[in-house]
Order: sequence, then structure tokens, then C-alpha cells
Amino acid sequence: MTTEAEIGRFRELLARSLGWTFSDRDARQLGPLLADRAHTHRMSRTEYVNRLAARPWNDELVELIEQLSITETYFFRHGEQFRALREEAMPQRVLARAPQKVLRVLSVACSSGEEAYSLAIVAQEAAPGPDWTIDVTGIDANPAVLRQATEGWYSPWSLRETPAEVKRRWFRAGERGFHVVEEIQRLVRFHRQNVAEPEDLVWRPGQYDVIFCRNLLMYLVPEVAQALVTRMTECLVPGGYLFLGHTDSLGAAPAGLELRHTHDAFYYRRLSAAGPPPPPAPRPAPPVPPVEPSRPAEDVYQRTLLLFTDERYAEALALLPHPAGPAERLLCGVLLAQAGRLDEAVDAARRLIDDDGLNPDAHQLLGLCLEGATAVPEALQQYRLAAYLDPDFALPRMRLGLLARRQGDDRAASGELERALALLPGEHELRITLFGGGFGRLALTALCRSELEACGVRR
Repeated sequence: MTTEAEIGRFRELLARSLGWTFSDRDARQLGPLLADRAHTHRMSRTEYVNRLAARPWNDELVELIEQLSITETYFFRHGEQFRALREEAMPQRVLARAPQKVLRVLSVACSSGEEAYSLAIVAQEAAPGPDWTIDVTGIDANPAVLRQATEGWYSPWSLRETPAEVKRRWFRAGERGFHVVEEIQRLVRFHRQNVAEPEDLVWRPGQYDVIFCRNLLMYLVPEVAQALVTRMTECLVPGGYLFLGHTDSLGAAPAGLELRHTHDAFYYRRLSAAGPPPPPAPRPAPPVPPVEPSRPAEDVYQRTLLLFTDERYAEALALLPHPAGPAERLLCGVLLAQAGRLDEAVDAARRLIDDDGLNPDAHQLLGLCLEGATAVPEALQQYRLAAYLDPDFALPRMRLGLLARRQGDDRAASGELERALALLPGEHELRITLFGGGFGRLALTALCRSELEACGVRR
């Protein structure tokens, strides 16, 4: 039986060699893989780990990459991001690139190529004429999926979110499924690369108009993830766009980028050296919890908060008949929700979002209201927005984990709950008061731990 020490050392070697990190749940799955690879090479597990650590073993690393990669993807995945790309980002880049007549796009962790070809289709449809050059690069560490990407054959399941007109125009049916037409296929080149070992050709500064890197950062060790973000930012042209996955957030104001929100999607735009681009641009939300009330209203706010913690909701609401500032309005919305006046609470949350769409606390409030009204898909979207806008916000992660548990998705639940558990020690006390459902920090921590154990994660 593989020991915890052997798994731990194997895990450390993978982090060092590939830049990949593994949750406690995923780490337990490394045991069978370690045993299998050691058996394949007729070594003990200790001998195998020692050999892996001793000197470069490229063929074996490739095998491990193929076994460990998560390859599930499909064309036009997360349609809201592609709508933002098609209707906002790409038209802006076409205008900016009119003198050069060139569009360059990068798909990071492209897997079997669906994303890269989707990007090529959008770019081809956006280009004003045939004299434009479109160059799409897809990179991935897994050579097996890159071989599939190069062939360009896909199952009907891979095209399940592809609009019918797009399918008719850019794919041809055959015995192996659907093949990307040559006009699109020639725009895309695939390149094997581990993001922990950058290559100058791919990462030349200031070359890409759009970069897609979705749901990768969460699988990288922090230093590799940060280096990748810096590299991607530098590789964008000024005004270029960076799209990340729903689980990958840089917060509201990362260095060199501004957060954009259109088409129900968040993404980033590269700032120019001279400063921010002209409006329209959403006002960034501060990476801090709800703003404090103005000094004249502070007394009333504190008394209202005390009544709230005593569950005297009607009395608390009576003190805030006409809340003015964002802090008072947020508290009023939470009070309405706790008093069972969900429709009014939803209205209060939406008005806050109308005033500042990048306010994570307003999205968290709306999520709680929608969850209370059993509108779970809509609630999930609001929790994801709250977590995206403030990566240090623990409570939306906790709600996402609990809802995933309720839906029977223990893998997703464990990932969200582990993130919530890591963030809870630093969570702002006011947020715990407003959004903790009456539970304190210790109780919420215990809840996350018990749910993780129910998912099979031992801590």
C-alpha cells in the first residue's frame, strides 16, 4: 500500500517539475498512479520517486501529464464569454488593428483544440476581409490531446453548444464525426508547452490581441500561476483582452489590467503605458468589504447592526427607513432577506448592482436571496460573480460548495469548500455578520470541515 509520505514526495515532485498543484482530494488519487508507474518500470515506489527526482526523465513526465490532465472541453464553452468576445472584444481589436490587418490569439491549456478553433472562427468572422492575417496558437503540455487537435475531428458531443449556422459553415460531417474546415484549420497551430517552462517564441511581449486561459490557474502552484498571469499580461498588446475561467479571478484591479463586465461575463483588458483607456469602462469595486457608513450615520448604523445580530429585524429596519450610503443599503437588503421579505431584498440587491456592478457584496446578497427563493442556477451565478470580483471572499465559495454538495457533485464541492476553509481565517468580521447566517467564524469553519469529510476529504 502506498504510504502518505510516498504520495507527499510524489506530489512535491510534480509541483516542482510541472508547476501543478493538487487538492487533498486529488492528492489521494496519486497513490494508485504512483503504484502503477512504479510497477510499469519494475521498481519499488521509493525507487521510482528517487529516479523521478534524480535527473530529467522526459518520457515519464509526458506519461504523467497524459494521465493527470483534465481534458473535458467543447466548442464555444461558456457562451457568455464568447458573446463578449464576438460583440465587444473582437470588434475593438479589429478597429485597433486596421493599419496592420492582423489578429493574433493565444489559447493556453488548449486541450484537444475546441477552444482554439472556436477562437479562430470568431476571429475569421470578425475580420473585415480576406487580406487580414489571423494567427491562433494553442498550447498544452499533453501531447496526446494536441495530436487530436491537429487532426481536427470531433464528436457531436463536442459541438453541443455550437450554433447550427456555425456548424454548417465551419464543419464537415464524416465517418469520424465532424471535421473543422480547412479554411479554419490553417489559421491554428498547436505547440506543446508546459506553462511552468515558458518559451520565448510563444511569450514574446506585446503580440496577442486576445488570450484565453480558462480554469488553469487553480491547478498551478501559486508562484507559477502568478508568473503566468504576469507573462500573459506582458504578451498582450495595449488594449488586448484576457479571458479567464470562472474559477480563476485576479480581483477587480490586477497590475496592468482593468476588469470589464459585459454580456454577463468578466474579463480583463490590458492597460496602455499612458494609463487607462477611455470610457466606457466599469468602475472597479474596491477589494475590501462593504464601505463603512458616513460618520453622521455611524451611530444609527451600529445600533441597526446590533439589532440585526439580536435577530430583531423589524426594529432594525425601522432605524433605516431611507438608507442612503452603500453600507446602509447593503445592511437594509440583508435585513429584508432575513425578515423573509425576499422580493424587496432582491430589489435592494439589484439596485446596488445597478449602481456598482463590481460590488462583490451586492452579488453575494442577491445570491442569498435567489437561493432562498429556490432559484439555484441564478444564485450560483451570483456567488461566482462575488468570488470572481474578490478572490479573498470566503462566503460565496462556501455557498458554492454547499450547493454542489446538494447537487451530488462532491468533486466541485470539495474544491470550493477547501478554498472557503483557507479564506475563512482572514474573512472580514462584518461579512461574517452579514452573510454568515447567524454563525460565527468557528462555526462556519466547522461546517466546511464536516462537509469536506462528507465529500471524502480527511484533514
